[in-house]
Amino acid sequence: MPKTAPGSTARLYWLALGTFAIGTEGFMIAPLLPDLARDLSVSVVSAGQLVTVFALTYALSSPVLTALTGDVNRRRLLIASMLGFAAANCVAWSANSYGTLMAARVLLAIAAGLYVPNASALASALVDPSRRGTALSIVTGGTSVAVALGVPLGALIGDRFGWRLNFAAVGVLALIASVGLLTGLPRKVADGLPVASLRQRLDVARQPAVLVALLSTMTWATGAFTVYTYLASFLARAAGIGGSSVSAVLFMWGVAAVVGLRLGGLLTDRFGHRRVIVTSLSLLTFAFLSLSASGLLLSPTEARVPILVAIAAWGLSGWAFFPAQQTRLISITDIQVAPVALSLNASFQFLGFSAGAALGSLTLSNASPLALGAVGAACVIVAMSLVFVAGWRVGNQSHVASKLKGQQAVRPAKLPDIVGA
Repeated sequence: MPKTAPGSTARLYWLALGTFAIGTEGFMIAPLLPDLARDLSVSVVSAGQLVTVFALTYALSSPVLTALTGDVNRRRLLIASMLGFAAANCVAWSANSYGTLMAARVLLAIAAGLYVPNASALASALVDPSRRGTALSIVTGGTSVAVALGVPLGALIGDRFGWRLNFAAVGVLALIASVGLLTGLPRKVADGLPVASLRQRLDVARQPAVLVALLSTMTWATGAFTVYTYLASFLARAAGIGGSSVSAVLFMWGVAAVVGLRLGGLLTDRFGHRRVIVTSLSLLTFAFLSLSASGLLLSPTEARVPILVAIAAWGLSGWAFFPAQQTRLISITDIQVAPVALSLNASFQFLGFSAGAALGSLTLSNASPLALGAVGAACVIVAMSLVFVAGWRVGNQSHVASKLKGQQAVRPAKLPDIVGA
């Protein structure tokens, strides 16, 4: 692994620009669904499947393709995936039918699923081991900035100039990132960087404690995207908020999400991951229930303030869960395989996003936008139940182990050291 070199921080920001472009594209489409549906002559529910298919493709393709391309030079693969992401945005920009846009979303998900884990791996290779945490925070910070700024800006642009310009703008960002990666990344940065095989990933996922934690991530994400995918429809129905005002709501939500990410990390360091997870999921459940209750019991004018408060609480508590959950996964795995566990966590997160978008469409088809909060809350309650189940299992196992006087507990075979995810 190379030592930290002058300019290495600048290289990290080129990687972060790529994650910013991907994060903006991945989250920006939800507030654009009503306009996009009208333009393509499809229902809002059908347009929502663009979110479902993107998230599902990302979740399934990312671990598989990352493992299958393990012998490909990481630098070349990173640049190629970002160029592919730019090209797919061009296809989306020029799409004149629902089918073409759906195909573009599949290509976007494949490119994004290859880029993100490789960017994290190369970030670690660019700096000394003592600075890997900082390097990863810079690269993943691109997604945080996308949530806080890219998404509301995209909603504003889409409202003023149409949804196509959003894909064009993200495509330009991806091209700029590609040029930066091509000129800024050392040619030998990825030499000797290992990549976990599919079997190694399955070995990690099959550990009961890891699997329960991953299912918690999935159900949390399902609840969040049940509401987020159709948030524009909910706001219009429950609070009479539409047009450019949606971007202001998303900006508030994004800022709260970034604060939640930061706060979640700090509180996890101080109080431990379990307390933060339980507290954040409890508050998230209350926030989602408040959305539905306000929409059902109050007039649009009266509901506006409580709904905005609930959305801010959702951003804060929902994203405070994420760093605590990552810490939880690291704590229940060997440090050597922690990168694989975190990579799997991202895949289960996108599985949840896909399931949430599908569940949201079912809710709209069979009930009302006002029911989205209650359905999302039910999913979060399942996530919290899994946390308690995992805690009971750990406590029960510790109790049994303490009874084994003079006996040595049998430990599972240690998996091979894995650095790359």
